Amino acid sequence: MPLDQPERVVILCGGRGTRLQEHAPGLPKPLVEIGGRPILWHVIQIYAAQGLRHFVLCTGYRGELIEEFAAASDWPQGVELDCVPTGEDTPTGGRVHAVRDRVGDGTFLVTYSDGLADVDLRRVRDFHRAHGALATMTVVRPELQFGVARLDGDDRVLGFREKPRSDHWINGGFFCFEPGVFDYLAPSSVLEREPLEGLADDGRLRAYRHTGFWDCMDTYKDAVLLNDLWASGAPPWRVWE
Repeated sequence: MPLDQPERVVILCGGRGTRLQEHAPGLPKPLVEIGGRPILWHVIQIYAAQGLRHFVLCTGYRGELIEEFAAASDWPQGVELDCVPTGEDTPTGGRVHAVRDRVGDGTFLVTYSDGLADVDLRRVRDFHRAHGALATMTVVRPELQFGVARLDGDDRVLGFREKPRSDHWINGGFFCFEPGVFDYLAPSSVLEREPLEGLADDGRLRAYRHTGFWDCMDTYKDAVLLNDLWASGAPPWRVWE
């Protein structure tokens, strides 16, 4: 079901995708394809399928290509994309800071352009509304890249576990913010450092635990995995028809 209010969704689209450049030279990371469509398309579809219609794309490296993609693509009815150049080398928090005048006076959502999940945005939004803090960060327990050995107290190997989930929660990249978050942001801010750390220190950041599918495209290996999941016919992040 759609969310109640027309929140703006800010998508950070300025990355170069340095670790993908060998396989996608000159292409901004948000336009690297999964299943024949840019990963940015998949991210927007996750939100659009759950009622969000207003998107602010913070562009940077090769931003003109992202603007061309946004203008040329067919989107669900009512979807509006506002591409805002936020600087080629601007850090993540600085990009959010740069679009303060585009998000209105209410709750707004922020995400990266390289993370896919079957996250229930209504539950995230309800959780955010209920706790009353300035910020909600979705956290996930990623699947480890390698298998692990199980040991006993005498260092005897008892067995193995193939790529278990981490015991630790990490930033999953789906945020709900109140306008007060801008008090923690500056043009030079790295979102994941001083702003989130400051919000945490002040007790104004909460974590929504997402236990379903989550993955991000950081390397070519990640892109291959996501393409394989798409080719399977049932990619877990496809929450749209």
